[in-house]
This record gives sequence, C-alpha cells and structure tokens, in this order.
Amino acid sequence: MEGAYRPPGRGATALPKSKPGCNFRPMSLWSKLFGGEERSNGTAPDRGHRLDYRNEALALERQGDFEGALTSYRLALRTTPDDVRLLQDIAILYSKTAQPEEAIRYYRKALDVDAALPGAHYGLAFQLMKRGNLPEAAAHLREFLAHPLKGADAEKWIRHAEGTLREVEATLSAEDA
Repeated sequence: MEGAYRPPGRGATALPKSKPGCNFRPMSLWSKLFGGEERSNGTAPDRGHRLDYRNEALALERQGDFEGALTSYRLALRTTPDDVRLLQDIAILYSKTAQPEEAIRYYRKALDVDAALPGAHYGLAFQLMKRGNLPEAAAHLREFLAHPLKGADAEKWIRHAEGTLREVEATLSAEDA
C-alpha cells in the first residue's frame, strides 16, 4: 500500500511526507519543543511574524472562551510584561468572569507601570466599589476625571464617572454625618 505509514527500518520514514496541496509539514522534535515554526520552504520564520497572542486572546474572548483567552494573554505577557494594554485586558476579563480580586490585582499592576492610565483608574474604581471600598473608589474616579479618556466614546465614560462619583461622595458624606 503506497503512502501508508510503515515503522522505521521497513522501507519508510517515521513521518509521512507531505503530499502536494497538503499543509502538513513535519518539524523536528526540538523545533516543536522549543516553539519553533517552519515556513512552507522549511526555513524558520522571521521573528517579526510571531503569533499575536493578544489578538488571539481578544478573538477567544469574543467567542466566549475565557480560559483560552486568559492563556493567550498570559503568553503575551511573557514577552511584554509591562504592556498596560495586556494588563488592562486581563483585568477586564477577570471582571467579566466575576473574579474581582484578580481584576483589582491586574488594574493595580497596570497603574504601577503608568500611574495616569485612565482606563485602569476607571475599572479599578468600579471593582473597589463592588468590594465596598468607597473612599479608594472615589479617589480613582477623581484620577480618571483628571486625565480622562480621549476619543469618540470618551464623553459617555466621563459622564458615567462624574455621576458615579457624585453618588459615592453623597454616600460617604451621609456616612460621616
């Protein structure tokens, strides 16, 4: 039977050869173990063509595969541990999956990298409110409003933060009275 797999030593190689039009390309064991890839011509890819773990994570998140998304975000963090976009994306994912402590941890990590990051202040404020830490939540809302987001949707977030801050300050004033 031509093309069938035969064990080594019996007239065939250990791995089947690629047939024309087939995308299968055998890789060396070491290349597979150490994350190498091969181009169609058998050479290693350019380093600039690495898998974009962040975009993969965002796509998995949109599909509802939160575990897969988290894995991809963590892989992305290995190469860029101080990427504030990744840190915020992870915090948002933890918020979506009802893991507020982890969300808070990643928002704080993002703020350690860039203390003026408006999105992290905004997200952290709402996580702290859920936890009942109103004074710190108010401080982060104030920081957000001092350096608000820019862009088409910014006004919506600014109005929401202003209204929430008024409510939090009213609650804190009532508690002090």
